[in-house]
Amino acid sequence: MTTGEEGLGFYKEYVAGMMAGLATVAVGHPFDTVKVKLQKHNTDVQGLRYNNGLHCASRILQTEGVKGLYRGATSSFLGMAFESSLMFGIYSQAKLFLRGNLPDDGPRPEIIVPSAMFGGAIISFVLCPTELVKCRMQIQGTDSLVPNIRRYTSPLDCAVQTIKNEGVTGIFRGGSATLLRECTGNAVFFTVYEYLRYHIHSRLEGSKLRDGYLVDMGIGVLTGGLGGIACWTAVLPFDVAKTIIQTSPDKATETNPLKVLRSIHKRAGIKGCYAGLGPTIVRAFPANAAAIVAWEFSMKMLGIKRD
Repeated sequence: MTTGEEGLGFYKEYVAGMMAGLATVAVGHPFDTVKVKLQKHNTDVQGLRYNNGLHCASRILQTEGVKGLYRGATSSFLGMAFESSLMFGIYSQAKLFLRGNLPDDGPRPEIIVPSAMFGGAIISFVLCPTELVKCRMQIQGTDSLVPNIRRYTSPLDCAVQTIKNEGVTGIFRGGSATLLRECTGNAVFFTVYEYLRYHIHSRLEGSKLRDGYLVDMGIGVLTGGLGGIACWTAVLPFDVAKTIIQTSPDKATETNPLKVLRSIHKRAGIKGCYAGLGPTIVRAFPANAAAIVAWEFSMKMLGIKRD
């Protein structure tokens, strides 16, 4: 909960959120590339099927090098910087608004959940087009199912060609799946994060360790990482549906995420609905830990105090 100079701190919350987004992409994008390829290939009826995330990553490194793992990262950096700025800023401001004059005596789910879901709903409109571009760039390259004639030369070319061929609504394909993922995921993430942070700090009350930078960083790593794992375990099926919807070359493809998941389940079982689980969980801990550490450190540097 943010306290102090609320007027001056208003924009600072968004700056701190932007730093969290940049940290997330820098740490997590390679894992995300592997996840997207697994979701595309291992739920499709054609093409190469990867044995696991390690197999997929090794194929990318063998044929494209490290650069292949960061395919589509440009749109991710831009999208995540803006998205995280909005998410963390809106979440913090919504909590302040909902708390009002209530005593600050610990996490309250009736404040955390709606604040996180509101922020998630807003950012889904930003994430949907940037992730569509990211996903379409990521499925190119190693073992791609995309014909050379239909490949994009850059994220900008992908966005332009998508709008040209599918209209403005085409760039927002997968919006429903993104909305479900972000609302649910952020509610889970911030609930786990806030409760873990509160209880760990409560245990350290009165200890010399309470205000140490390294201790704060360790708490941020643990709470952010576990929050990320909980979040992605809960929402991965929505993410799988989003990937399938956004990367399909067919304009008439089904866009209802629940119907898409039903189709995937018939074709590949529950394993198909959780395609990419390995790299997603491996990514979730360090990426979300980096986001929380960057967020909390940035707030300290900007003079925003938290209880």
